[in-house]
Amino acid sequence: MLFGTEHQELRRSLRRLIDQEINPYVDEWEEAEIFPAKEVFKKLGDAGFLGINKPEEFGGLGLDYSYALAAAEEMGHVKCGGIPTAVGVQTDMATPALSHYGSDELRREFLVPSISGDMVACLGVSEPSAGSDVRNIKTNARKDGDDYIINGSKTWITSGVQGDWICLLTNTSEGNGYDNKTLICVPLDTSGVEVAKKIKKIGMFSSDTATLYFDEVRVPQRYRIGEEGRGFIYQMEQFQEERMCGAAICLLAMDETIEETIEYTRDRQVFGQSVLDNQVVHFTLAELQVEVEALRALLYRAAEGYMAGDDMTRLASMAKFKAGRTVREVADKCLQYWGGMGYTWENRASRLFRDGRVVSIGGGADEVMLAILAKMNGTLPARQRGKNRAK
Repeated sequence: MLFGTEHQELRRSLRRLIDQEINPYVDEWEEAEIFPAKEVFKKLGDAGFLGINKPEEFGGLGLDYSYALAAAEEMGHVKCGGIPTAVGVQTDMATPALSHYGSDELRREFLVPSISGDMVACLGVSEPSAGSDVRNIKTNARKDGDDYIINGSKTWITSGVQGDWICLLTNTSEGNGYDNKTLICVPLDTSGVEVAKKIKKIGMFSSDTATLYFDEVRVPQRYRIGEEGRGFIYQMEQFQEERMCGAAICLLAMDETIEETIEYTRDRQVFGQSVLDNQVVHFTLAELQVEVEALRALLYRAAEGYMAGDDMTRLASMAKFKAGRTVREVADKCLQYWGGMGYTWENRASRLFRDGRVVSIGGGADEVMLAILAKMNGTLPARQRGKNRAK
């Protein structure tokens, strides 16, 4: 992946916005356990950062995916994980299927305001009894005239408290678990939608995460994305972008955490020398940089294949897995070198330690990524192949 002058200018512009409009307030929003998504998204939307690779006719910039990837990586400059994740949901998790398969009418109603920052989007896949096991979701939508009537629940919904609409995966018929699912745009102010709980997490504080209930929620069938029964396939495609975006967000956060740890250990004196002067410390920090660059190379290769129209399930899953493991290693080892300060809330390493842990869980747990890879290698036991089909 070769980023040119235009990519770098886009990144510089985004960094300026982050430094002026986001980072000065991160500590305040982390303390409040919520950030003003509508306000922040509007600023990002006005600057063009919420629709980089979306069609120009619906308000996007119409650029290729490499620009969206560059922006996702730059979002790692935000001094917490919650806000970049919420932005990633808006750009790479809740809207790709709508952009690719939604009718023009549907895209005008939901995609246009999501790109402009006038609407906050959520993705509704996980349920209390079905997280990584997408096939076994229970939420259902039955037809009634020209409408769907939706019943069920979704959990771990990023921006669920502040969201305006949700890209909802639901069962629309009886079936084998793969061809009975449909993606539907559901406005969250619709009668019967309830924000049942704002979830208190061990990290990602500024990102509001909710459990939602749907009780006889009526929406028109024209809110369906693409074909009925194709929702599982569309969601698997969305997962490719979600997993690459999640990995990209980690990169700069890890780079900056390592850099800040180098500066801190250079200044911190222990037994008459700086902590950084110990070979184990400067060797370990150098090794961590190698691991981050290895992840970056893997991710860029996956993105190149994706841009070429190839199925990147394998490499995107590898990147997602590698990101989860690497961010945990970087955060843990850097935190250790901060000593007692590493066990406080006041530095980048401890925040990455809290926020980064979810990378190995959300968007498909590490074990699911390994099951996907084992299935593609032909090494997954026969009894498990059906359980992990097409994830």
